[in-house]
Amino acid sequence: MKKRLFALALSGAMLIGLLAGCGGGGTSGTPAPGTAAPETGAPETTAPAADGSVYYLNFKPEQDEQWQALAEAYTAETGVPVTVVTAASGQYETQLMAEMGKSEAPTLFQVNGPVGLANWKDYCYDLSGSALYGELTSDDFALKDADAVYGIAYVIETYGIIVNKALLEQAGHSMDEITDFAALKAVAEDITARKDELGFSAFTSAGMDGSSDWRFKTHLANLPIYYEYEAEGVHADAINGTYLDNYRAIWDLYINNATCAPAELSAKTGDDAVAEFVNGQAVFYQNGTWAYGDVSSLGDENLDMLPIYIGVDGEENQGLCTGSENYWCVNSQADPADIQATLDFLYWVVTSETGTTSLADDMGFVCPFRSAKPSTNYLVGIADQYIAAGKKSVDWCFPTMPSEEWKNGVGSALTAYAADQTDANWDGVVSAFVDGWATEYQLSQG
Repeated sequence: MKKRLFALALSGAMLIGLLAGCGGGGTSGTPAPGTAAPETGAPETTAPAADGSVYYLNFKPEQDEQWQALAEAYTAETGVPVTVVTAASGQYETQLMAEMGKSEAPTLFQVNGPVGLANWKDYCYDLSGSALYGELTSDDFALKDADAVYGIAYVIETYGIIVNKALLEQAGHSMDEITDFAALKAVAEDITARKDELGFSAFTSAGMDGSSDWRFKTHLANLPIYYEYEAEGVHADAINGTYLDNYRAIWDLYINNATCAPAELSAKTGDDAVAEFVNGQAVFYQNGTWAYGDVSSLGDENLDMLPIYIGVDGEENQGLCTGSENYWCVNSQADPADIQATLDFLYWVVTSETGTTSLADDMGFVCPFRSAKPSTNYLVGIADQYIAAGKKSVDWCFPTMPSEEWKNGVGSALTAYAADQTDANWDGVVSAFVDGWATEYQLSQG
């Protein structure tokens, strides 16, 4: 079960469905007009199973408090015990493997797409007849294999470069002038040249410890993959590295115009970056809509977002990066009463006033469910403005990344390069990206 199988091994049809937007010219992670929503099957009863319980292994540390509150509210309303355990950032897969080996394993967990599903498919209950699946606004948000539904995306998210507009204007610049990589570079380097005078830097630290490195080995790495797929078509069995010079350019910009020396990045954390941003030490902070709660203290009037420009032709028409890698899965190996209790809990979360309010207002989620409320997350509103302006969203191509080991190899190489920015060390990044991809794909086939 824990053998690292690649997504393509599941089925060609499923991969096509999941990657339809990846380099395919879609404008956002939301379904296209006219896309058919899934038919509601014969749903399970929404009355809670009196003798069942729920154990949710939560992926998102930033929403732990909200999930704990939801669990408490559901138990108070129904009497059904709900336990929420939240994995540390970057440790989800490790903890999931440990927890699944216990007698009281999670009844609800998540995978990040078909690569994650390949590891856990044998533990995924078929949701195709569930009321939860019937609540989806589009089949695009289901992880399917043939007619079975093994996972359901519960949040559509967007990331880019979050901006402290007040600091940007204090430095004599505006959002309007940053429309491509060259303009971003000019602004960042101007701020760096005057950082002692200004009292702040251009970028927060690009921390490469486990709480932060995913922003660069996964989210930033998505950009060169996306543009390669756009130009050459999706070829998930290999990556050519066509846009890795662009990847180097944006990484250089981040690490050489930041709050700390590049050699210090290996010890910098996600909390460090948040603190630097909210304390007015940096103008730019790469992260997503999920980070709104961390940065909202600056005030909405001082917040904005920029696309992650990497110097590709036509990028002035680029929008933010929009998609999902968060799919709920119900443990098929759990006791039937616990499976039913988990299905009931999820249906309540996505349809009840308490659940939908928490998802939209407290967690700031954009959810692909019929009863979902509009998010009050200010950063989500900014993402919508890019789409309304006709900017082309960058799709999340994470499902094609061959393994967690590949991401870790890229992260280690980026860290080594940051400490000593030689061509030889960048060759190490290229090797981790291209050769590492080929190696991990081949291992997945064995």
